[in-house]
Amino acid sequence: MNQVTIYHNPACGTSRNTLAMIRNAGIEPQVILYLETPPSRDELVALIAASGLSVREALRKQGTPYDELGLDDPKWTDAQLIDFMLQHPILINRPFVVTERGTRLCRPSEVVLDILPLQQQAPFVKEDGEVVIDAQGQRVK
Repeated sequence: MNQVTIYHNPACGTSRNTLAMIRNAGIEPQVILYLETPPSRDELVALIAASGLSVREALRKQGTPYDELGLDDPKWTDAQLIDFMLQHPILINRPFVVTERGTRLCRPSEVVLDILPLQQQAPFVKEDGEVVIDAQGQRVK
């Protein structure tokens, strides 16, 4: 079983690179466009817990209402931060990837290589030109 799920934002280069590396392993993942179909509270809590992150570590700051909502204030509990993430899915950092080998926030995108059940099938270069998998199929970074 090679079921892979990615919580994806196609406007994000890191998310696009992660999805491309999943496909470079010969896997067609379940793609959840989380801005259109946000996870439920239970799913989000489980994703964060399975990744080993704190709720604060799973918050995205850049390009979100993080600052205007004052989310850096330590007064906010994890439950309240989850509420904000559900109200504003852009606050959910991306991309989360779930495989049989684990759940990770794939920042940087090559973190996905640690949990993919299959090896890369071809060289891979990120959108910015950074080589991740060389012509011999070896991970460069």
